[in-house]
Amino acid sequence: MRLLPKSVNAFFLLPALTLLFVFFLLPLAAVVIESVEGGGRAYLQFLNDPVFWRGLRGTMLLGVMAPVFSVVIGYSVATYLSRQSAQRRMAWLFFVSLPLTFSGLIVAYGFILVFGRAGFITLMAAKLGADPATLSGFIYSPAGLGFAYSYYLIPRAVLVILPALLNFNQDQILAARSLGGGTWSVYRDVLLPQIAPALVTAFCLTSAVAIGAYGTALALVGTTVNILPLLLFSKISDSGSDFPSAAAMSVVLMSICIIVISIAELFLERSNTRADAR
Repeated sequence: MRLLPKSVNAFFLLPALTLLFVFFLLPLAAVVIESVEGGGRAYLQFLNDPVFWRGLRGTMLLGVMAPVFSVVIGYSVATYLSRQSAQRRMAWLFFVSLPLTFSGLIVAYGFILVFGRAGFITLMAAKLGADPATLSGFIYSPAGLGFAYSYYLIPRAVLVILPALLNFNQDQILAARSLGGGTWSVYRDVLLPQIAPALVTAFCLTSAVAIGAYGTALALVGTTVNILPLLLFSKISDSGSDFPSAAAMSVVLMSICIIVISIAELFLERSNTRADAR
């Protein structure tokens, strides 16, 4: 097969490079430049700002708890799907992936209609004697926000974990049990090492999404929950115009997400190196 000249290949690559520069590199450079305005004073202000540290703590807590819950549920769903026929699995995957098509605002309002003060579940529980104020208060709390996040984090976890389970040879489990291995030890020593890269990737992916999510949090809890995306919004909303601080906070959020994704990449690279060594 005759290869195209390098100049032609470069021509086809030009649109992608243009989009990357205009819609990613250029805005990113503008944010970074804005954040260091005044000699990086915005970053120095964060060191003595308790609101920022509470927001960072809330963001990291949300970025751990919601992904852990999502990965556990996602693994269970992926295990079930891996044992179905191909046609049935594709049908289930359609419904599993459906939450990914909704915006964060729709997700938030959906949870309000179901778990809010006049929500369906809240009113049904109230008829059984439960306190509607206590039940509805949950969805507006940090734990409730993490629960709402899980609505679109679980599908991501399923889509990452499922291929690893499909590629796993179940005969290894049967062989280990035939040699006297217990249920827990078999899964710990045989299955877990092989699907660990997928589990770590699913956790890091959902963690990065949870850390940077904004629309769902704003519509569901407003500014009552102290997390960095909402603090960033307050810096540039109608009542605020502190653009250097907002830019610095954006860089902090982006750096956290890059670190989280890099952890997944390093873990995958190390796992692939060990697999090649075998």
